[in-house]
Amino acid sequence: MTTVDRPVPPSAVRARPAVGFHEGELAVQRRAGVQHDASRLEGMLRPPLLDGGAQKFLAQREFAVITGRDAEGRLWTSPLRGPAGFLDASGTTLTVHAGLPEGDPLHLLPADQPAGLIVIEFAIRRRVRVNGTLTVSTPDTLVLTADQAYGNCPQYIHPRPLPPATSASTTNQTANGLLGRELIERSDTFFLGTTHQERGADTSHKGGTVHIDGDELWWADKPGNNMFNSLGNLVADPEAALLFVDFPTGASLHLSGTATIDWDAPTETGRAVRFTPVRSILTGSI
Repeated sequence: MTTVDRPVPPSAVRARPAVGFHEGELAVQRRAGVQHDASRLEGMLRPPLLDGGAQKFLAQREFAVITGRDAEGRLWTSPLRGPAGFLDASGTTLTVHAGLPEGDPLHLLPADQPAGLIVIEFAIRRRVRVNGTLTVSTPDTLVLTADQAYGNCPQYIHPRPLPPATSASTTNQTANGLLGRELIERSDTFFLGTTHQERGADTSHKGGTVHIDGDELWWADKPGNNMFNSLGNLVADPEAALLFVDFPTGASLHLSGTATIDWDAPTETGRAVRFTPVRSILTGSI
């Protein structure tokens, strides 16, 4: 298994088409005792076609979240906004008619790298994950060639209005202090970006409380679909990114760092994730 303790160039990692679960996902499934149940969902990882219902769902959405690497190779997770129609899917290609604004850590992110996108509609509690390779990146267009695309259940999605667009004002600092503590403490929703050396990047939606414990954050891992895409990635590679969105103002808190799994946590599942931030960026004003 791979351990990454520093940023790597985006072009150094390229997503490969999924063929079943990878070794990290299988390891977590075995330890959780759900490998048999998870195996029934393995077909969801087959190469996708973004047609039919998926194409229609994507075309109607106005909010997505992407995980990728900046020009220095650091992993970040950032929001994407646009009017209905800004997500244009056909075959295995998803074209995003929007870019990341100045001040966002993924502004002008390099092409030819793995990227993971989650498209979510809070009002109807639906979400779709699209993972693959970012083949085009311009100031106002991103093109993702998908290796995986599948829906997730509505668990832990809290209905709410979409956040407004924000200004480009930013505050950027290292782990000497934690930005946006009050935003973290009042959030009931956040996004987790993870990565795998061969399968690429992934973005997942999480509902629940994030706790601040000294220089670390931690949250309970809740029961889910037993695929363990995020935890499986963390077993293989601890690099991770978090995104908190202040829905009333549209401000975003981006954290980049590393995460580990606590298998003896006092939680419903006995699992928790502990995250150590290395860099933090706040865009907009809380």
